[in-house]
Amino acid sequence: MPLNYSKWDNLELSDDSDIEGHPNVDKKSLIRWKQRDIHEKREMRKLRIAQLSADIACNNILQPRLAQIAEDVASKGPSEFTSLVERFKTNPSPECPPTTAPEQKTYDGMLLSLMLAVWEEAKGRGVEKDDPKLGEKLSEGLKKHVVQMKEHQEKLKKDLASEEAEQKKKITSDDIHEGFESKYIPAKPEPTPIKNAIPSSSSTSKSHKTTTEFEVLNPKGISAASSSKPDEEDDDENTVIELPELTPSLVTFSHLPLKGFEQSWEFIKAHREVIVPGASDALLVAAFNAQSEGKAAYARQCVHQSLLLQYCDKLGKDGVSIFFRKMIANDPRAVTVFEKDVLDTYAHLVERVRIVKAEEAASGGAGEEQIQLVPEDPSQTISFNVPDGPPPEKFVLEGPGMENYDVEEVRKALQMRWDVFSAFSEDLKEALKTQKLEDVNKVLGKMKVEDAEEVVRLLDLAGILNFGEHGVRDETGKGKGRAEDDGEEADEEDEGDEVD
Repeated sequence: MPLNYSKWDNLELSDDSDIEGHPNVDKKSLIRWKQRDIHEKREMRKLRIAQLSADIACNNILQPRLAQIAEDVASKGPSEFTSLVERFKTNPSPECPPTTAPEQKTYDGMLLSLMLAVWEEAKGRGVEKDDPKLGEKLSEGLKKHVVQMKEHQEKLKKDLASEEAEQKKKITSDDIHEGFESKYIPAKPEPTPIKNAIPSSSSTSKSHKTTTEFEVLNPKGISAASSSKPDEEDDDENTVIELPELTPSLVTFSHLPLKGFEQSWEFIKAHREVIVPGASDALLVAAFNAQSEGKAAYARQCVHQSLLLQYCDKLGKDGVSIFFRKMIANDPRAVTVFEKDVLDTYAHLVERVRIVKAEEAASGGAGEEQIQLVPEDPSQTISFNVPDGPPPEKFVLEGPGMENYDVEEVRKALQMRWDVFSAFSEDLKEALKTQKLEDVNKVLGKMKVEDAEEVVRLLDLAGILNFGEHGVRDETGKGKGRAEDDGEEADEEDEGDEVD
């Protein structure tokens, strides 16, 4: 393969043997003159380029202003010309070209000089102030200068291009740029997986674990001893499975539009934490929750983005770039397969949500832990002492054995019963008033276990719950009941109800 050395053609090198002069002239002086000539030409070219660039930039500002002045004078007449000249003289703008030249003229000063030159040209043609052709001549003069400035601007641009091309013919020290640097930039750390992410089989198969085996004399005894220990890890009934959760980046990613592959590609490039284990599962969980709440559009977006990540993972090491290259290029086969998968997955999700809701409606909450009042003895019944209102201000205790009771203590007991009953919810009050155990159990079944236990405790404490000597039990297996010795307290409160 031939080597290409053309890139070195622009390198300007000086060799003493290339310089030939008169034998009577010192060769070292000729070399210094040659070097000085080269550097002087370079500096002159730089100055020329800088001057041309400044002239072009200045004309870019003056040219449209002069064209506008020519139009205004043509339409409004000599009075406009006079007012502009007066303004440029008395109140000029301080705006000027960005140069360091001393006594640099402003743009208004340049326009004033040009307009005065146009006026002198008109006077040289014999046109005076009161001449009716003055406006026409001034307009013609201004338009002529507009054309001349445009032509001059084109010439300046050509000269600048020529000088720049000549400058680029040779490589100089100004063209040397910094190359490779020895700075070490550490790689960005890998993003952390999604919380509660479920490890895939592919990731677990890649990990190798080294184990050490020991040979023993009685292997059966070892196996028997190990099997006798309780297996705490296999207790699936008490294990609570925590589902993957969306991160803030995934929340933004899930709201990207359907088929918006360009937006998803740019987002993934800017947020590496989207391509992590568990991200796809977290999006599917969000889709299920959204569909359950009636947010069908957002659920479909989550399914779309979840499958997008799954496809990128299944396509291998360069799966992300391969997937988006095909989708952005609108490859018909790839797009059709992906869109069909999104539709099928979303349809399956909708069906699963429907089934779950139907099962919940059919069960009516069955299977959950509930508090239910059930008499332990089938011959016994449970009734409820529902107060009609607070105790009256004055009442008399009548009946045998009532002489030993304090009226104020009985009043306090009755008031407490009424306060407890009044604090219950309306549906529980109505159920207690019916005196039907089934109605009360329905209300208790809708409550949380802790709340229902508290209600039963208050019913018992206030004497509203009336039961036999065997007490009551609940369906949680905790066996909430009362001993026989509690019957005396219940009898005392029942006797206290006999008031006038």
